Amino acid sequence: MTQQHDSTTERLPKLLGWASLGLGSAEVAAPRAVSRLTGVDDSAEARTVVPLLGARELGHAALLLGSRKPAPWVWTRVAGDAIDLTALGRALAVRNGERKRRTAVATAAVAAITAADVYAAVRARRRKKDDEHTRDLHASITIDRPRAEVYRYWHDFANLPRFMAHLESVQTDADGRSHWRARGPAKRTIEWDAEITEDRPDTVISWQSTGPTLVGNTGSVRFSDAPGDRGTEVRVELAYDPPAGRAGAAVAKLLGEQPEQQVRDDLRRFKQLMEAGEVVRSDASPEGTRALRQAKQRPAQPPAAA
Repeated sequence: MTQQHDSTTERLPKLLGWASLGLGSAEVAAPRAVSRLTGVDDSAEARTVVPLLGARELGHAALLLGSRKPAPWVWTRVAGDAIDLTALGRALAVRNGERKRRTAVATAAVAAITAADVYAAVRARRRKKDDEHTRDLHASITIDRPRAEVYRYWHDFANLPRFMAHLESVQTDADGRSHWRARGPAKRTIEWDAEITEDRPDTVISWQSTGPTLVGNTGSVRFSDAPGDRGTEVRVELAYDPPAGRAGAAVAKLLGEQPEQQVRDDLRRFKQLMEAGEVVRSDASPEGTRALRQAKQRPAQPPAAA
């Protein structure tokens, strides 16, 4: 999910809350004017019903503007819209002349508002489902090398497959976009495109996947001076959507390809590469460093005995 999509999904309920506040205030403060605009000023019930509808709208405003997570409360507006459309439909059937025209205009306006409310509610529901599927990873390591050197090495994405065991290749275009190819669970190949969203030298590199992809992801790697002049602290934050949601994450875990463990292992190899110049592999791990193959490891043996 893109950052623009997230901000729009969060902003819509607030805008609808302000709309409820404005409409509710008008219905409570000037019910006769609202009745006249909607063509129901000839109804004796309007004097009672319109202020009640205004109180309901003010309730919507309180929920949407006062809640930290207002999106679920948009459905209360949808329910209120259904009531309003039903009432206006009945009024439209018995009105004539100018009043019928005003009622028709009010009905069309409420229908448009209903469409906006439904759109916001459905969008929020989809985001909730996306959030339920999204996995967040956090890992860090301290590397005994200067921050500029560590940043520079990571920033050259062609270096990443040297210590990220699941990566096969990373190709960078002239415009800063990159194409990634990785090995997934059960020997499945996964490819995606990505773009850098933030790049501050020696400080942070942030990215997000673009276009259709099996595994959407966003993340950042931050570089800071380690306490005690011990080099550079590298912190990785990653959010991704596993294939098939929770089921896919469970299968990956069962197969020994947990992304959480992969990221930690990748950082340990990165530390070895920066400090020793190579990734150290033991005789005890003849199948390399892929998580799925660790079951084949054995106790290390002296060279002659091996």
